[in-house]
Parts: sequence; C-alpha cells; structure tokens
Amino acid sequence: MTTLAIVGGDCLRPDGTVERADVLIDKSTGEILEIGEDFSADETLEATDCLVTPGFVNGHTHVAMTLLRGYADDKPLDAWLSEDIWPAEAALSAEDVRAGTELGLLEFIKGGVTGFADMYFEVSEIAAAVEEAGLRARLGHGIVTVGKDEADARADAQESLDVAREFDGAADGRISTAFMPHSLTTVSQEILEEFVPKARADGIPVHYHANETTDEVHPVVEAQGVRPLEYADDVGMLEPDDFVAHGVHLNEREIELLAETGTGVIHCPASNMKLASGMAPIQELLDAGATVGLGTDGAASNNDLSMLDEARDAAMLGKLAANDASAVPAEAVVEMLTRGSADAIGLESGRLEVGGVADLAVIDLEAPHLTPRHDLVSHLTYAAAASDVRHTICDGQVLMRDRVVQTLDEAAVRRRATEHAAAVLERVA
Repeated sequence: MTTLAIVGGDCLRPDGTVERADVLIDKSTGEILEIGEDFSADETLEATDCLVTPGFVNGHTHVAMTLLRGYADDKPLDAWLSEDIWPAEAALSAEDVRAGTELGLLEFIKGGVTGFADMYFEVSEIAAAVEEAGLRARLGHGIVTVGKDEADARADAQESLDVAREFDGAADGRISTAFMPHSLTTVSQEILEEFVPKARADGIPVHYHANETTDEVHPVVEAQGVRPLEYADDVGMLEPDDFVAHGVHLNEREIELLAETGTGVIHCPASNMKLASGMAPIQELLDAGATVGLGTDGAASNNDLSMLDEARDAAMLGKLAANDASAVPAEAVVEMLTRGSADAIGLESGRLEVGGVADLAVIDLEAPHLTPRHDLVSHLTYAAAASDVRHTICDGQVLMRDRVVQTLDEAAVRRRATEHAAAVLERVA
C-alpha cells in the first residue's frame, strides 16, 4: 500500500462543517483511510492555509465543445443550434473531438473538477482522454433523430446503446456510461419506446435534456396532451439512476415526479442565462426533496467550465427565481456542487469521509478575495474562483500539484486545441 497525506488544511465535512484535519489516502485503492492528525505517509501534499473539499462534479456538459468557445454568441437557443453549432459539429473529426476534450479536461483539473457527465459523439476519443487525464466520468453518445430517416435514426440510437455497453467500467472503473437521447423533442417516440427498454435490460441509466426552453415544452404538450416529464415517465425515462439536464420550465407535477422517482436534475445556470432560457425553480426542487446537481453545459454556451463560477451563478439566479434572498443558500449550493451532482449522475464521490473515494480539491485561501475567513462555505459559493485551486486529486492520484497539472501537457493541449479549432472553422466557412 502506498499512502498520500494531505496535511495542514481545513476539511469540509459532509455535514457542512469545517474542521482542521489531515487526510490519509490509500493511493492504490483511491480510498480515504483516515481524517485526523499526525499520520505517517509515503507522500505528502501541503494544504496549509487551504480548504480541502470533495472534488467538484460537473453534472452535464459537452466537453469537446471547448473548440467552439466564443464561436457563436448572443443568439437564442434554436437559432444558435441550427445556424451555428450543429453545422460546426458536423465538421468535427474524431481528432477534433479528442483535442477539444483534452482542453476541457485540462480546464476541469485546474478548476478542481474530478468528475463529470458528458453527452457527445466520438465517445471512444473522449474515453481515451479521460483515461489519460485521470478523471472520473459518465459518458454517452447523444442521439438526435430529427431530420433522419428511420434507418439512420435507429443506427444513432443503437450506437448510443453500444457505446454504453462498451465503455462502462473503462479506465479502471472510473468511466461509467448512460443511454443519452438528446431531448424529448429531438428524438422520436418510436425510438424511445424501442431503445429505452433495451437500456433498462442492461441496467443502463438514461440522460437527456428536458424542459430547457418553452420550445421544448409546448410541442410535447401539443403532441402528447401531457407535460414533458409526464411523457418521459410514460416511456420509462424517469428512474432513480436517470438524470435530466436543465429543468428550467417545470410545473408543480413535474417537480413532484422528479422527487418521487429519484431522477436527478442538473442545473446549468450560466447556460440558461446566456441563452435566455429562463430561471429554473431550484428552491422548489430542493423543497420537494429532488436530487439537484450543477453543470456547466458546453463551453460554447457558458463560456467557461468553472464549477465555482457555476456555484455563484446558481446561488444568485436561485434567489432571483424565488424572489427571496434566503433561497438557494450557500450550504445548498456547495452540496449541489459536490454530493448533489455526484448522486444525480451516479458517481461514488462528493463526500470527504473515511471509506469514501479520494476525489478532492484543495482551495488556496491566501487571497484578498477570500479574506477574512468568516465562513468558508460562503466563500466557496460566492467568492472562490477556479484559479484558487491549488491541488486536484482523483481516485487517490494527484492530477494537479501546486497548480501544475501532472497528467496532461498543458502547453501541448492548448496548442493542439487552437490548431484544431481553426481547422474546424475553415471547414465550416
């Protein structure tokens, strides 16, 4: 057994309290062995004047879209997708996806993110990048059947199912998978009714966009005579291991359904604000007992992948949505940032506790914007930035030490991503 001790810091415990303690980790198993003081370890990681937290979990993203960061801004969702994003994505090669993914994973590690859920294509490239970077992920191939004939639509759905079967358990168990229809309006009912039961037979969860805009609500109501998540329930897409992205336009019955079924909801406040999609009823979801996590969505609609930025946005937007300054408080946001997202997407992380997995972020508190230290939970929500992350650990392995990423060559990743992004836009022009 090889051990790692994180020493000298304050630890954020599962009950939201902060205590001075060291953390002892078994690097071979990725397990937290002890939380206390005076450990003997093979390796140490200095955390004096730092806050040790569970690693942040990005519950919904399209990580390779880093190549399209800043490409198409200030447009409504439908026009943004149809006029800019989908044509650009059609020009992406497998190599482009790999380059964009590596850039996103680099950004994750530098921002304390240890786990994420990703819906995209060329998943084999994404999985290879995840394995190299050392992160934890739930991956899936996104299905869109709009505009496709029956054969192509079924092939797309079959690919999502095949990908989920192939890559579950990859990267020494750090990769899990899901069946991922893009949304209830971009995938036909026939495909959902045929393929969702096949995913269930293999124990594969389902992830999809739901109720992101009113344009994702009205067509379902008109066609089905029920609200979108009632329709999702009818076709077997609201199970405890499932999770939906956005959930902006939910009515009371849909909130109840999410809470009753245990289906997770991933809140993406920055993307929702940028695309003017609306304000999700997060306090109502929390009050109902729903499992709520946070996600950045893709870098083309955010435009960064900082989960600490997302935390601040969630707190601020949640108060506006509820018209209540006490809504979506810091404690709730930190839980969404860690345990909430992990639980929603089915990762065994999000908690700093003995016996838990050593997916951790170490936040340097030696900065003017984190002084004085009245309330570190408040600081984590309202004041901390990705640049404050000093170390990132996943599965007991140090992915970033003293702000230097250990598993990826930062300069090379940035150079490749820049080259591939330019090439993509040349092909689209």
